[in-house]
Amino acid sequence: MSKRFDAAWYLSQNPDVAMNGIDPYEHYLTYGKAEGRQPGPDTFLMCNIKRARLIRTALLVAIQSMGGIKLVMSKAWSVFKREGWNGVRRMVIFLYAQSTHPVEQSTNFDRNDYTEWVRRYDTLTDETCATLRERIDAFAHKSLISVLMPTYNSKPEWLVEAIESVRKQIYPYWELRIADDASTDPRVRPILERYAAEDPRIKVVFRQTNGHISAASNSALELATGEWVALLDHDDLLSEHALFWVVETIKCNLDAQLIYSDEDKINISGQRFGPYFKCDWNPDLFYSHNMFSHLGVYRTALLREIFGFRLGLEGSQDYDLALRCIEHIHSKQIYHIPRVLYHWRVHPESAAHSSDVKPYALLAARRALSEHFKRRGLVANVELLNFGMYRVRYSLPDTQPMVSLIIPTRNKLDLIRQCVKSILQKTIYPNYEILIVDNGSDDLATLQYLKELSFEGRVRVVRDDCPFNYSALNNAAVKLARGEILGLINNDLVVISPDWLSEMVSHALRPDVGAVGARLWYPNNTLQHGGVVLGLGGVAGHAHKHLSRHQFGYCRRANLIQSFSAVTAACLVIRKEIFQKVGGLDETLKVAFNDIDFCLRVREAGYRNIWTPYAELYHHESSTRGFEDTPEKQARFAKEIRYMKQRWGDLLLNDPAYSPNLTLDDEDFSLAWPPRVGTKVC
Repeated sequence: MSKRFDAAWYLSQNPDVAMNGIDPYEHYLTYGKAEGRQPGPDTFLMCNIKRARLIRTALLVAIQSMGGIKLVMSKAWSVFKREGWNGVRRMVIFLYAQSTHPVEQSTNFDRNDYTEWVRRYDTLTDETCATLRERIDAFAHKSLISVLMPTYNSKPEWLVEAIESVRKQIYPYWELRIADDASTDPRVRPILERYAAEDPRIKVVFRQTNGHISAASNSALELATGEWVALLDHDDLLSEHALFWVVETIKCNLDAQLIYSDEDKINISGQRFGPYFKCDWNPDLFYSHNMFSHLGVYRTALLREIFGFRLGLEGSQDYDLALRCIEHIHSKQIYHIPRVLYHWRVHPESAAHSSDVKPYALLAARRALSEHFKRRGLVANVELLNFGMYRVRYSLPDTQPMVSLIIPTRNKLDLIRQCVKSILQKTIYPNYEILIVDNGSDDLATLQYLKELSFEGRVRVVRDDCPFNYSALNNAAVKLARGEILGLINNDLVVISPDWLSEMVSHALRPDVGAVGARLWYPNNTLQHGGVVLGLGGVAGHAHKHLSRHQFGYCRRANLIQSFSAVTAACLVIRKEIFQKVGGLDETLKVAFNDIDFCLRVREAGYRNIWTPYAELYHHESSTRGFEDTPEKQARFAKEIRYMKQRWGDLLLNDPAYSPNLTLDDEDFSLAWPPRVGTKVC
C-alpha cells in the first residue's frame, strides 16, 4: 500500500490533515483506511512525481514567505538537527498546507498571533467532528461525565451560551447538573426550567437560600451520577471537543483520578485570546498558582471521599478542592490534556479580568495552601505575591546541614576573586565550605590568591591538573566534600540575594526534590537562566533567556517556583546522597550538557528538579572557557549533541515541563507553528 500511497492527492482531499502538520500516510493508516478513504490512483512513479511537485511548491512558498533561500535552509537545518528527517517532512507538509490554504504573511509576522493560530490549528471542521464521532462509537466503555454548574443571577445570554456549549459536545454521554443559588434575577429560573424540560440530561436544583459557590457546587454534586465530574462556571464555555478528549484520556489512562486541560480567555465579543498552554503535572508550579483550574475533571468517587467543596474557601474553592484531592492520590494519577478545552469569559466582574475583582479569593487560596501543608506535616509559610500568585517558603531545620560549594577554576583571577568575595560577604546561610578546584592555573597572581585563600577558614583549595573535563573535576571534588549538601558553582558567579543558599537548601532538603537551580542574570540585568527546556536548539535551552528584570515571563513563570526537567550546573544544589546514587556527572560529557544529562538521571531516579527565582546571582557566562568557536570545540560539541540524542531520544522533544503548543525554535515561550500535539492519546 505504501508504494501506491499518493501523499499530495491525499492532502488535497483532506486539507485538515495538512493544516495540522500531520503526516498524511500515518493519518491514512490510523483513520482513513478504516473510513474507506482511498490513498490515490497514481502509480508509484506518478506518486513520486507529485511528491516532488509538493516539495517544490512548499519550498517556493517558504522562500517567498520566510525571506530567502538562506533562511529556509537555516530553518530546515535547525529542524533536522532537532527532529531529524521526520521533522523536515512535517515542515514540508505544513508548508504545503500554507500553499493550498494561503495565509497573509508579512515580514512582521507575529509568532504570537493567537487568532491566526486558532484558525489554523484549533478550529474544528465538519470532517474532523465526524471522525471524532466515529472514534466515540468505537469506545468500548463510554464514561458518563457529570458537568457541574453553580449559578447565581447569571447574565441570561451568557448562561444560555454556557449551557449550549455543553449541549454541543461531540461526546454525547454527559449530564449537566445545575444548582441555582437562590438567584433574585427573575430571568434566570425560566431559562433553567426550559432547558431541564427540553433535555433529560439536564437537571436543576433551585436552592432556597443563598449559600455561595461552595454550597451551590455541593448541591450540584449531589445530583451527579457520572463516573467523572467536570466543573463549568455559569459564564464560561467548553470547547466543542472538550469531553471527547477527556474521555479519550480516561480510556488510555485507567489509573487517572484528576485531569486538567489548557485554557484561554474569551471576551464579550466572542474573541479568544490569552491562552495558557500548561505543562504536565508540576506540583511546585501548582503551589505557586492554580494551574489545574480549567478544565478540571475529577473522579466522582474521589470528590465524595473528601466530602466535596469546603465552605469558607469561596473564591478559591476549586483550588482547595484540588489541593485536598492530591493528598489522597499519587501524582502519576494526574493527567494533562495539552489542548484548549475551556474558554474563560472576561468581563468586569470576573477574576479572569483582574484578581483585584475578588481579593477575598486570593486570601482564600493562601489559606487553602497553608492548610494543605499543615495537613501534610510540612513547615512552610505561604506568601501572597504582589501579582496575585504565591511563594512557599520551606523552613530549614534547627541544625542546618553543611553545604560544600564546589568551584572549578583556572586562572581568571578577577572572576574567582569576585565570586568568592561575594559568597563570603553576602551569604547568610551559616554552615558552608568553599571547595575550589584549581584546574592547572599558571597565572602567578591567581596562584598567589589561591594560596591566600587557604588561610580563610571556610575555603579549601585542591589542585587537579588533569585535562579540562567539567564532569570529572566535580566528581573528584565531591569525594573530598565534607557537606551532606553539594553546590556546583561556576567561578563567574556573583551573589545578589543574601539568602540565595538558604532558599536553595530549603528545597534540596525536601525528600522528593533532586537538583535545585537558581535564577541567574547577565551583568546587563537580562535573564540568563530561568530553568532548562528540553528540545530548544536540538537538545536543551534556557527558559526566558534575555528576559528583562521587570518582565514576568510566560504566564508569570519567570517569577514562580516550579519544576523543570533540568537546571544549569552553573549554580546547582543537591543532596550528596542523590548525586552519588545516580553516579555523578557523566564524564563522557566533558563540557556541554553534563548538567542536563545529570538532571534527567536524577528525575529518572524519581526526584523532581526545582528552579527558584528567589536565589539570584549574576552569571558572566562562558567567561572562563570561552565560546564554541574553534574546530576542535565544535567537533566536541557535535559529539556531545549526538550522545544526548542517543541517550534520551524522544524525551528531548517532549519536555513534561513545557507545552507542545509552544515553540522549540526560540526561548521566549512563543507559539509553535505547527504545534507538536498528535491526534491520538494512546
